[in-house]
Amino acid sequence: MGVGKIIQIIAVLAAVVAGLWSGFPQAAMVIAILGAVAGWFIAEEDRQRILVAAIALSIVSGGLQAIPVIGGYISDVMGSLANLYAAGAITVILVTLYEKLKP
Repeated sequence: MGVGKIIQIIAVLAAVVAGLWSGFPQAAMVIAILGAVAGWFIAEEDRQRILVAAIALSIVSGGLQAIPVIGGYISDVMGSLANLYAAGAITVILVTLYEKLKP
């Protein structure tokens, strides 16, 4: 297991913890940094999937809010994951742009 995979696992765990337990101090910053770093390690063939997943998560993250008892937790976790993927997507976009523009 490489460094990129470990960072991705830690990032997802941080997003889940932040969603389930109302976050932790500076949860948004930690998730954004971990997402951005994890985005650096995304393989070229997986970049499009990350971008689509980031868009999809941002659209549907609050969709299960209406489920009694657990809906709020699920929506909070999905919202944290949406933020994580958004940060990763920004890194993927910047890396791809750099690769296209470099001489």
